[in-house]
Amino acid sequence: MWRQLGVTVDESLAEPLSDFFMDRGAVSVSFEDAGDQPLFEPKPGETPLWRKTRVVALLDENVDEAALRSAAAAEFVGRVADWESLGVEDRAWERVWLEHFRPTRFGRRLWICPTGFEPPEPEAVNVRLDPGLAFGTGTHPTTALCLEWLDGLDWAGKTVVDYGCGSGILAVAALKLGAAAAYGVDIDPQALAASAENARKNGVESGLTLGYPKDLPRFEADILVANILAGPLAELVDDIVARLRPGGRLALSGILVTQVEPVRRAYEPRIEFGSTALREDWALLTGRRRVP
Repeated sequence: MWRQLGVTVDESLAEPLSDFFMDRGAVSVSFEDAGDQPLFEPKPGETPLWRKTRVVALLDENVDEAALRSAAAAEFVGRVADWESLGVEDRAWERVWLEHFRPTRFGRRLWICPTGFEPPEPEAVNVRLDPGLAFGTGTHPTTALCLEWLDGLDWAGKTVVDYGCGSGILAVAALKLGAAAAYGVDIDPQALAASAENARKNGVESGLTLGYPKDLPRFEADILVANILAGPLAELVDDIVARLRPGGRLALSGILVTQVEPVRRAYEPRIEFGSTALREDWALLTGRRRVP
């Protein structure tokens, strides 16, 4: 058993309270929205906070809660008062996400299946996936849009770059669909580790090369898909386009509908865009690199 303590505070107090809990033995501290305030696209390395933030600490069940509250009251002088406390059973937390992740089809033939399930269509293209500590299961609209786009391509002899690979879901899917080679690019070592493991589980590790942007060799791929965020997409336009051959196909996602035009303008001198696919509040831009 564990003890979970939740405290709602003003934005300015969230980080100090988090440090307070960690200094007193919390095994984790997370932040939640306590006032239904939307936040979009934090800057790289930035922790988003809400005006009213719920700070949730997970502690040992034997923690002296009364002493902890007293210490918080003394340190923050009446600014910490709204406490919630409950017991939490010990669970295999790394598998909890499976409760909301089921086999899902994308396009005509591509299925993403967590390893705890049998593929609904054994003869289809089935990707076994556990995201681990990285993002990417196919459940988010941006990933779903990318997977459906990949399913509709001709992969014979093609090379692909998954820029911002996360769990490796797009690179692994491309290899399972028939790509000759895939390259996964990310700045997060956990993403690269998760991508390598998911490639191994799907038997395509020999076709996948992983690395940080600065470490991968310079080459021009046939297809590039980048499912990140609008800000980084605009900032990285030179590096992304340079990795795509003239006439090669490009897909950009992680873009809110309201951000489509700024991203399009950043790429349009070198990319000839086709139609834009939309799902919920998100967009997928696809096109080809212009031939000089």
